[in-house]
Amino acid sequence: MVVDVGGSHVTAAAVSTAAPGGATLLSRIERSVDSHASSAAVLDSWASACVDAAEAAAIDPGGCDWGLAMPGPFDYEQGIGHYARVGKFERLAGVDIRSALADRLGVGPARVRFVHDAGAYGIGEWRFGSPARHARFVCVTLGTGVGSAFVDDGALVFDRADVPPGGEVHRLPFDGRDLEDTISTRALLARYASPDADLSVKDLAARARAGDDRARHAFDTAMEALALAVGPWLDAFGATALVVGGSISRSWDVLERGFRSGLRTSAPELAATLDIAPSRLLADAPLYGVAHLLEQSAAGRCITAPALP
Repeated sequence: MVVDVGGSHVTAAAVSTAAPGGATLLSRIERSVDSHASSAAVLDSWASACVDAAEAAAIDPGGCDWGLAMPGPFDYEQGIGHYARVGKFERLAGVDIRSALADRLGVGPARVRFVHDAGAYGIGEWRFGSPARHARFVCVTLGTGVGSAFVDDGALVFDRADVPPGGEVHRLPFDGRDLEDTISTRALLARYASPDADLSVKDLAARARAGDDRARHAFDTAMEALALAVGPWLDAFGATALVVGGSISRSWDVLERGFRSGLRTSAPELAATLDIAPSRLLADAPLYGVAHLLEQSAAGRCITAPALP
């Protein structure tokens, strides 16, 4: 059983990776979560989705292993969140999430394991979304923040000279700020500066398609900045394929131009050969990725998350 934990939702699913031609979701339950609620309320909502997803697939929730894709900062080995002063799950800071979930699911703590959320997304795309399993594959996710996964022959790379620290691009500097302050939901909407407080990225993309020059410029400049920041790392890593995922990637038709323009500046030789595509699996990618990483982890063949700094 696999779980994707987001800042405002939780998705639990039963995944079969033995299906002909790829993985299959046997069940999928998604629920909204208030990340500012009490620790007990958040954990109860996660566990409820888990139990419902297991029962929908006729699986005993107390008789199986559980893998959760978790956002950082998180101690993936110990199962403890470090969410103080990060704007989400503040009341889970320092909580032993592994034991708390194990109790609610009726399993031993060793049967609850955690993986890096962007890493799970990237591995899901590499194994099940990409038509070809590239030896050097990178996934960048765009949404409320920026996530990344560097995949070398099926293994996540977090600590190596040819990837950013922790394998994470969101803290790469651009114009004196973290990259997330330039390309994210809040950054895009702030750049457009609409008086409409309810405007979404989807709405902004529709305006760009309809010929709104300011909307078009917001996407172009943000994606060019992304390519200028990550291009040298893609080059250093020797990437042959890049997938852009996350909720913003649904508007790939208005994202691609700016990114390719920036890449021609930051890594001109790579720009001519890199296979660039939007996510094919979207919100299901981390579910498939967790399933794969659990398989590999059980066999002792993979690293599933970066070490704490």
